[in-house]
Amino acid sequence: MALRGELQTGGIVRDGLSRQVADQLRAAIVEGRLKVDDRLPNEDGLAQHFGVSRATIREALKILAAQNLIRSRRGPAGGTFVSRPDPQGLGSAIADAAMLLVGTGDIGMEDMLTARAETEAVCCRLAARARTTEDLAALRAELALQRDPTLRDEEFCASDLRFHRALVQATHNPPLKLMMYAVIESFIPVTNMLIYRDHERRLSVDLHEAITDAVAAGEGPRAAELMARHLEGMRGLLTATLDRRAAGPAV
Repeated sequence: MALRGELQTGGIVRDGLSRQVADQLRAAIVEGRLKVDDRLPNEDGLAQHFGVSRATIREALKILAAQNLIRSRRGPAGGTFVSRPDPQGLGSAIADAAMLLVGTGDIGMEDMLTARAETEAVCCRLAARARTTEDLAALRAELALQRDPTLRDEEFCASDLRFHRALVQATHNPPLKLMMYAVIESFIPVTNMLIYRDHERRLSVDLHEAITDAVAAGEGPRAAELMARHLEGMRGLLTATLDRRAAGPAV
């Protein structure tokens, strides 16, 4: 199968050939020149089109498959096809990258908390307009769990993560949900890991409940204000924890 006329690709230089081929095919997918479920030419056709070897094409296709941009199917109707984007997979990649940047110090704690405060405030306002009965039930299920005094620290932290995840879900805004993956799946676990020993659960759960009530009542600005108060308390705990660590063990 020949490549469609609308797929115009640039020249290939002799350095990093497989990456260049993958980048050009990826650009064609992102720009819509290759559509979801389009079938790519076979290896020979791609090799001829790009002027490279079949081995280079195989490596390029592996790169695209690892990015969940293409899929393979066997049989008479088989071949390599453009995949429909997987929001969860894309979100996980964003979260992994954010976690790496936090670990290497490229994202500082102050910036991380500021990002949380600003983005979760937006989520509160949108959730107050778009939440469903199911969304509120998910939030309240976590509240009930968090009120359990026998809940272990790691279980409380997991429930806290699910609460914030449910709040984002309640916005029913796909672009925002994708953007929030880094905040929910990376930033919250990092802060929880640092402060859980000093965390006053009751205060957190009280604020979680007040946020949920404001969202249920459609009071977006009130929910955002309560979220800001919640995260400001967390900022204080985190600052105290980091200061204590910097000071080292007491003599």
